[in-house]
Amino acid sequence: MFKVAVVGASGLLGRAIAGELGQQASWQVVPTAFRRADSHMTVLDARDPQAVDAFIAREKPDALVIAAAERRPDICENDPALARALNVDAVRALASAASRHRTWVLSISTDYVFNGSRPPYRHDDPPTPLNAYGRSKLDGERALLETAERGCVLRLPLLYGPIVDWQESAVTSLVPAIAASVRGAAGATPAIMDAWAIRYPTFTPDVAVVIRQMLECHMHGETVNGIVQWSGDEPMTKYDIARHLAGALRLDAQFKPQHTPTDATPRPHNCHLDAGRLEALGIGRRTPFDEAILQVLTMFPWVG
Repeated sequence: MFKVAVVGASGLLGRAIAGELGQQASWQVVPTAFRRADSHMTVLDARDPQAVDAFIAREKPDALVIAAAERRPDICENDPALARALNVDAVRALASAASRHRTWVLSISTDYVFNGSRPPYRHDDPPTPLNAYGRSKLDGERALLETAERGCVLRLPLLYGPIVDWQESAVTSLVPAIAASVRGAAGATPAIMDAWAIRYPTFTPDVAVVIRQMLECHMHGETVNGIVQWSGDEPMTKYDIARHLAGALRLDAQFKPQHTPTDATPRPHNCHLDAGRLEALGIGRRTPFDEAILQVLTMFPWVG
């Protein structure tokens, strides 16, 4: 029996990972969460080193996947200590405990470790983060690689997938503004959408397949260590994403493109991640955006 612990299994990505791994007949999945743990999850505060050590010592997983993170750039900018507690210190505690029990560790990072000026970025390009979120995730990468006896960092871009509310992903968070801009609705005005920053929206079930394939490599003695990257391959601004969403929802929405950055927290222009290292191993799956977003909207239907 191959045993995998998933830390942060109640979040957008963690749910997809736990769901994919749970379909493997010969695998045992131990999902954990903190504030949003349900009856099928182990309650674990990843920021508590003693609790982390006790959890790893008790469960003795073959592999540990860290999906818990503070991923909101504005929150990280305003409270860097909060970001560091989850994105750096918790990763170090988990990696340290895993090393004591010879557990392979996979930690999730972000394309925001790059400044977005010279894409595409290889896994070994020098990181140059622009904001506190990117800096905290870069420090988390270093904490993992310095601490884990066997460990890997998986960098990912903008994620979307099955949601519990519109705000869970920066992709679906656009839906309320889209709905409010529909022509003919009372007081409707065009929704202003960023048309400057180029993103590569990536479907969480695809990422879960990538992680499952990486775990299969580990099972077969071909462990992937160091830094790897995965990304969707369709470049889109929020303006583009909004138009695709409106089409999927069959809404006659109005949009106004914003061609200059307006966010209070600096964000990179284009952090396209090169996924060549994983592709060379035969790892990967990419679902076209229009197909994937229909799956998301069908699971979480829009109510007008």
